[in-house]
Amino acid sequence: MTQPSAVKPVVLPRGPLMVDLGGSELDAAERELLQDPAIGGVILFARNCLSALQVAELCREIRALRQPPLLIGIDQEGGRVQRLREGVTRFPPQRALGRLAEAEGIESAIDLARDWGRLLAAELRDLGIDLDFTPCVDIDWGVSEVIGDRALSDRPEWVAQLAGALWSGLQEQGLAGVAKHFPGHGAVTADSHTSLPEDLRPWPLLQADLKPFRTLIAAGIPAIMPAHCLYPGTGQALVFPGATGRIRAHLFSGVSLFGRSASGLPVNRKELYFAAL
Repeated sequence: MTQPSAVKPVVLPRGPLMVDLGGSELDAAERELLQDPAIGGVILFARNCLSALQVAELCREIRALRQPPLLIGIDQEGGRVQRLREGVTRFPPQRALGRLAEAEGIESAIDLARDWGRLLAAELRDLGIDLDFTPCVDIDWGVSEVIGDRALSDRPEWVAQLAGALWSGLQEQGLAGVAKHFPGHGAVTADSHTSLPEDLRPWPLLQADLKPFRTLIAAGIPAIMPAHCLYPGTGQALVFPGATGRIRAHLFSGVSLFGRSASGLPVNRKELYFAAL
């Protein structure tokens, strides 16, 4: 990696935007972008993650740009959503925890979920990563392929218990987590990365989906990511900014993270997250 000349970090409060990078190294344009007052963090994708050693150096360079350092996040759930694969543990899909609960009982699965969170967090914190966009607490209602085995279980109570245990493991090792996708993405068939799905259920029928969110809010999860879906049956918009009111109504005072498609922000970046504080 090309080393930039040593410069004193800029003292600048973090802004509300998390942006992506083009590759495995910072270029001059990205260094300039990351000095923008609107930027508060960087999200890493697979194209940014060649190996653990390379990611550690990239994080070091990002963190050296500003004071306080920009936050660095990653999607590292396990299974098909694991951006960094070389030099770290290859986790299975989180549905493996639900399958363990079916085979050996929920208590065994809870113990493993906590250890999973500890190991995942220890590895990421060692690299300089601050938050992981996990756990995925959508209920597997058997219709959403984009969620699929990312869901812990088809039982809301188990999802709440397993996600709570995984989050406690993350928290022990100092890694921030993000509960997603509020108020539930498991009952729609369309892929919200490429379209805007509609969940037609009225608000009372979403209560089972909300159980894991309530559990994690009570446990102190610092951030929630709303689903990039429409919920016309609820009588209220649940994409930005309407989702913020619903999240606040559930006594959550942390950060709400909106992807670009949910925020409606006019940007050219491939990915951009908006934090509603």
